[in-house]
Amino acid sequence: MSVSNQAQRQPREPVTTVADVNTADCPSRGILDHVTSRWGVLALAALLEDTRRFSELRRVIGGVSEKMLAQTLQALERDGFVHREAYPVIPPRVEYSLTPLGTEVARQVWALARWTEGHVHEVLAARETYDAAKAAR
Repeated sequence: MSVSNQAQRQPREPVTTVADVNTADCPSRGILDHVTSRWGVLALAALLEDTRRFSELRRVIGGVSEKMLAQTLQALERDGFVHREAYPVIPPRVEYSLTPLGTEVARQVWALARWTEGHVHEVLAARETYDAAKAAR
């Protein structure tokens, strides 16, 4: 085996720099995008309750298209938050569940989602006040 082939097969060294979400090129921004997107939050929350099949997730998460749900689940799986289990049966059966890391992040974003539910009336009132003041200018 040549040296270049040997180097290509070596595992990469872990990133040792300190993550700073305020830095433009910090990889934590992409992770934050995935877990805080509308569909990401709702998928994580639905999986926090139970392991689910794709069609079941789609029913639980109202308004999500098949394409967006597939993209969201793939991103969350790539990030290590979601585990996808495909069973070799006919018809094919695929189930999604949270990894331990996924469970941890799901609890965090679900708390934020529940907070928004509890404060929606205050936010809507603030918007009305803002819009009225802006229209009066």
